[in-house]
Amino acid sequence: MIARLGGTPVVVNVLDGPALHEAVAVAGARILIHQLTDLNRAPVSPDFEASLQRNARLRIEGTPLLMAAATAAGVTRVIAQSIAFIYAAAQGPRSEDDLLDASSVRTGAAALEQSVLSAPGIDGIVLRYGYLYGPDTWSDSPRTRPALHVDAAAHAALLAVRRGAAGIYNIAEDDGAVSIEKARRELGFDPAVRLA
Repeated sequence: MIARLGGTPVVVNVLDGPALHEAVAVAGARILIHQLTDLNRAPVSPDFEASLQRNARLRIEGTPLLMAAATAAGVTRVIAQSIAFIYAAAQGPRSEDDLLDASSVRTGAAALEQSVLSAPGIDGIVLRYGYLYGPDTWSDSPRTRPALHVDAAAHAALLAVRRGAAGIYNIAEDDGAVSIEKARRELGFDPAVRLA
């Protein structure tokens, strides 16, 4: 499908620094979208905990390697997927400046965000997604807050390619769990977007 759309697919191990450097350099892109994940098991499956550990490793070890490759290749903007359900418990919708809970360390989300936001010469944008639902996810409908349809998630990443200052944005439905006002204002994010 990538080739049909005009791209050149490349398979590379994100934990192999030299191979990753080469792949990013050969791509010649100035904008990189980091959607790396290893959550191939449903939350109720027996292998889900192992999947979470592999996913955290991608965030903790893989993201710095990806950002080093991006810096070396002259990438100027990186949009990265994080999670909006890592805020410390408190009253009201959580905003991007609120404290994170301990799960941000365990899941590797805090490490991912730090790597993206601190890369020299790169405008790092972190999109904190809600729990995804929709086609090719684990649920056809919202199962918990903050929720986010997969189409709205994809659209937010596309918006961030050209809009928004470096920083963190909550990307979720307007369900009261997190504030999405910054994403609406700066990215033009609309949680009701569905792709045809």
